[in-house]
Amino acid sequence: MKYDTDNNTDFSGDGLAENGRARKRRDRHAASGRAQREETRVHEHDDQVDVQTEDVDRARDGSGRARHDHVAASMEAALRESPGVAMWLMEPLDREAAISLGRLIHLPSFTRLAIMPDVHPAADVCVGTVLATSEVVYPQAIGGDIGCGMAAVRLDGVDATELTATDRERVLERFKREIDILTVRRRRAASVQVPSGPDPEELSSTALRGIARRDGQIQLGTLGRGNHFLELQRDEHGALWLMVHSGSRAMGQAVASVYTRLAQRDGVRASLFGLTRTSDAGASYVHDQEWCVRYARANRRVLLGNAAAAIATVVRCRPDWNSLLDVPHNLVRVEEVEGAELLVHRKGAAPAAAGQAGLIPGSAGTLSVHVEGRGEARSICSSSHGAGRTKSRREAKDSFVTGDLRRQMSGVTFDEELASSLRSEAPRAYRDLREVLRAQTDLIKITRTLTPLVSFKAGG
Repeated sequence: MKYDTDNNTDFSGDGLAENGRARKRRDRHAASGRAQREETRVHEHDDQVDVQTEDVDRARDGSGRARHDHVAASMEAALRESPGVAMWLMEPLDREAAISLGRLIHLPSFTRLAIMPDVHPAADVCVGTVLATSEVVYPQAIGGDIGCGMAAVRLDGVDATELTATDRERVLERFKREIDILTVRRRRAASVQVPSGPDPEELSSTALRGIARRDGQIQLGTLGRGNHFLELQRDEHGALWLMVHSGSRAMGQAVASVYTRLAQRDGVRASLFGLTRTSDAGASYVHDQEWCVRYARANRRVLLGNAAAAIATVVRCRPDWNSLLDVPHNLVRVEEVEGAELLVHRKGAAPAAAGQAGLIPGSAGTLSVHVEGRGEARSICSSSHGAGRTKSRREAKDSFVTGDLRRQMSGVTFDEELASSLRSEAPRAYRDLREVLRAQTDLIKITRTLTPLVSFKAGG
């Protein structure tokens, strides 16, 4: 059933009935402006999260890890003793993460909680959290970048040993020209097949459908900023791979905003606001966030295609789409957990069912891995989604100068003109992925190890 959220949102459908080229130009310009404002809003929100973590930051030791105080220790112990909670930690929880995680076990319809080794504080719910509930879905337990995840494809026709340092610089320049960041800048050639996103008419409200037709259309195939990235990598056998990290862009933010406000007004009130799964609003949220998961997958597919085409102008190669891997790590789905159908919320956690292929990136300039899930029931068949931060973006910028970033990115081609901005994404702002992997050997097994050759980000 479609749930009409139009009266509960500030999004306007004005102009949808107008016709003609002038309307299209006006809509496109307005959508571009909205998309850029949304990007700014997301970064402002990240800054607010950083402000909230300043007290923790001041208590961090030289490694960037928060000191383990008595409050955190007691809360971590309480979590370990709680029925239905399982943790894969590579270090003790800091105070903010412990408090945030401790709230979850008191939520209405709480059933299970799994905490991944890359866990770290974020808005509302920690990244690296898997929450299973019986009857209530919590939009805040997914966040705004619904469907965010990783995708990778192998490039055939060229070996990594054939790629020179000059070739890598040329690839970076092509990425800078061809990879769109906030909105799609140009029409692709007719010979380039661009996958379409999901149909906007499938969304549950007129307002969201209007946003999908405008913002969604001009953002399909855009990378975004922050920790989103595109990398050219080589595996241990010399094969070249592309890996991309991106999500549903403004669409996820719009869906999250609409349903969080509905939950605040009409839903279940607790430390998070929820919607019952049997309500029209709850069912519509699950449906619309799944739409965003499909949109994000299509977005990554377009990015990979554009990146492969860019590389092909430097060296002769082609993507082998049979090798495509795509793994979302921000989503909620109904899954069978020990005989019960539960709502499994993953925020910064990857599905890892038995035999399921996965992707776990390290920080920029460090190794990434392809993995296979082991289907561990205690983790709700999940794994980490990456290395996980040890420093907030603000603390990273305060801790590293551009020379530090260049040293940490040694051997990797990246846009040095953005070095100052990229300090927030410096490799040492994250955990060592090798340690994260060792903490979850019972959740996944490594099937391929990759090292970065070219790392492309639009800024931290």
